[in-house]
Amino acid sequence: MGKMPVRMKAVVYALSPFQQQVMPGLWKDITTKIHHKVSENWISATLLITPVVGTYQYAMYYKEQEKLSHRY
Repeated sequence: MGKMPVRMKAVVYALSPFQQQVMPGLWKDITTKIHHKVSENWISATLLITPVVGTYQYAMYYKEQEKLSHRY
C-alpha cells in the first residue's frame, strides 16, 4: 500500500496593520454596563460582601483588644 499525498487547508488569522481594534465592543459604554450589572445583582453582591467585611472588622477589633489587654 502506497501513501497518497493529501492536500491540507490551513486558516490563518491575523490583524491588519492598518486596523488594530481587537475588542472595541468591550470598552464601549462600560459605565452603563457596570451600572446595569450592579443594579441587577445588588442582593447577591450584598450577601457576598457583608460577611467578608464583618469578619474583617471583627478580626481587627479582636486584634486591637488583644493588644490593649497585654499593654500593662
